[in-house]
Amino acid sequence: MSERFAKKWESKREDTPFSNRIKDAVKPPGPLKPRLDFAVRRIELQVQKLDQATDRFSQRDKAIFARIVDAYSKHDTARANVFANELAEVRKMSKLIMNAKLALEQITLRLRTVSELGDVVSTLGPAVGVLRSVRTGLVSVFPEAENELGEIGNMLSGIMIEAGQGSGMTLNFDTVNEDASNILNEAATVAEQKIKDKFPDLPPGMPATPSTQSEKSTQGF
Repeated sequence: MSERFAKKWESKREDTPFSNRIKDAVKPPGPLKPRLDFAVRRIELQVQKLDQATDRFSQRDKAIFARIVDAYSKHDTARANVFANELAEVRKMSKLIMNAKLALEQITLRLRTVSELGDVVSTLGPAVGVLRSVRTGLVSVFPEAENELGEIGNMLSGIMIEAGQGSGMTLNFDTVNEDASNILNEAATVAEQKIKDKFPDLPPGMPATPSTQSEKSTQGF
């Protein structure tokens, strides 16, 4: 790293008044590394919230599944089909949330690495792309995460721009988009397998949940 960039990257840890920390959260000045670490902590908090949401959807899935089995055992096919449709929607949302969680975990790992290597620009570009895609995908399913992810994305964009100016590095957008797509595709593949492993199939003879079209539309964000 150049001396100029190193100064912007690291700083001495000093105690600051709480009011100043609030201002910094809105428009953080100063060295890049503490700001990046702060952004990573905010992403990790969103991962925790998505994990909690996954647990809630899992409980809902079990309840609806039990109703399907009950209706099917009573030969109430019409009622069973209604619950099957509801179950399909719950599983589609579960997959979206799990997909988002896995994608955020991936960029968190990368950003933790950049804290050590200083390879800021090339890592932050795909991370910002993933954040924007995840944010868009969660709008209808987990709207409370939308604003927070938007703010984190803006923060990382600012860090990326300053890092580029300080280090003289330029952003290759083709590589950025490809890396972001790879992260999202990998998350989608793992999420699909986790959903299959986590949730049981419907009883034999029951119509399959009409999720084929939904899955095609949710392979990525």
